[in-house]
Amino acid sequence: MILGLMLTVILLPFVGGLLLQFLKFKDKRQKQCYIFAYVLLNTLLTYVLLWQGTTELIRVINFAGAKLDLSLKLDGMGIVFAGLVSTLWPLATLYSFPYMEHEQNGRVHENIFYLFYTTTYGVTLGIAMSGNMLTMYCFYELLTLVTVPLVMHTLTREAVLASRKYFYYSLGGAAFAFIGLIFLVVYGDSLAFMYGGVLNLTQIGDKKDLLLFVYVLAFLGFGVKAAVCPFNSWLPQAGVAPTPVTALLHAVAVVKSGAFAIMRLTYYSFGTDFLRGTWAQYLLLCIVIFTIVYGCSMAVKETHIKRRLAFSTISNLSYILFGVLIMTPLGLVGALCHMVFHGVMKICSFFCAGAMITQAHANYVHEIDGMARKMPKVFGIFTVSALALMGVPGMCGFVSKWHLAKAAFESGDILAVVGVGGLLISALLTAIYMLSIVIRAYFPGNDFDYGKLHDDIHDPDWRMLLPLFLFVILMVVFGVYNVPIVDFLRFVALGRI
Repeated sequence: MILGLMLTVILLPFVGGLLLQFLKFKDKRQKQCYIFAYVLLNTLLTYVLLWQGTTELIRVINFAGAKLDLSLKLDGMGIVFAGLVSTLWPLATLYSFPYMEHEQNGRVHENIFYLFYTTTYGVTLGIAMSGNMLTMYCFYELLTLVTVPLVMHTLTREAVLASRKYFYYSLGGAAFAFIGLIFLVVYGDSLAFMYGGVLNLTQIGDKKDLLLFVYVLAFLGFGVKAAVCPFNSWLPQAGVAPTPVTALLHAVAVVKSGAFAIMRLTYYSFGTDFLRGTWAQYLLLCIVIFTIVYGCSMAVKETHIKRRLAFSTISNLSYILFGVLIMTPLGLVGALCHMVFHGVMKICSFFCAGAMITQAHANYVHEIDGMARKMPKVFGIFTVSALALMGVPGMCGFVSKWHLAKAAFESGDILAVVGVGGLLISALLTAIYMLSIVIRAYFPGNDFDYGKLHDDIHDPDWRMLLPLFLFVILMVVFGVYNVPIVDFLRFVALGRI
């Protein structure tokens, strides 16, 4: 029963997208209802699965030997990621309908777009429900293959080059991650995800430094999708994709899959007892702290709105990795909090940017001067997302940053405390690059001529606004009432779920 339900939620988005290529619909609305129906059904089935849950490892296919099999499992870590993905995907799908109507070649390639768009949903759930490193690695590679056509969707020269770069970077990262997989086969008791790690310390012997080097390689390999420096240049270029794609690339599917894989690698494969206090931990802490500051610094100087948000994503993803590398349960709580809350904040800000593009054809910061008067709902929501990303108290972003800072101080690690300084610098720079957009939209200057704004600029229809309003509610609710979710994440971080 559980296995059948797991396979269903992984395969249903692909089957639904495949049938879309052959079904004939009377009109556009009928087709949209069909797409939304099977996406929503998949979310409801996922919720049933999350409610039932299973910590048992279910073997699906065995290749050769006890270690080499494809297995599924839904533990606490998987529940968090699958819950985030399944909650955001239907809202993103609803948002995509009016957005794709504005795409120049959307009508021609729309069916193909939704085939890969919804298939990505199932593949991401496969990553969340993977029971061992081999299974996760297979889904991780498949995620690259199904998202490359989405980046390439517009088929412009810029889109083709961006998809090629994304593909090359992802292949290189997968090669590094594969090295980690091989060493886990040789030096691990199992490939299954077990809290505390699976390494056989007796078998490792005097090869600890070699294993630490392999961990660094695997971390950076999975870190390609998590946009760790210096492997992050693909992410801003991927912004050429339609906004429903970039929002999921930057908020849920791709980048969060990279962060999730690193959590699995650190806490469930190599183990923090093996890694804590080693040169590998300190080296990677330096890299992610630098990435936090670098991403924000680049966002301040970027004038293209979606690329600015992309650099913001680079910075915020390393918040998550910073929490992971503190290598304490409280650090993992902070990392999981930011993984969930950043997903909501960032998808909201990207969807606001998408509304600016479709309604006003505004791609650059200087093009949104005075536009809040024409699009008050969109810019009001964008302002809330900006405050949340800054970490203003009362917003969900403050909660995750608080737990990260608290974990850093309680760890007693000097480098982790230095990382808190990086978080503070990042908060300041975030205020600059987010509020500069808000201020220009609301206060363009006394000499600004509002008559230059086109009369047809207005807030989008309810299909775009409904997800945005729901995101605002989540950001505020998680900011003022977050005890249940934080308590759940604490149990996950302690390995009790």
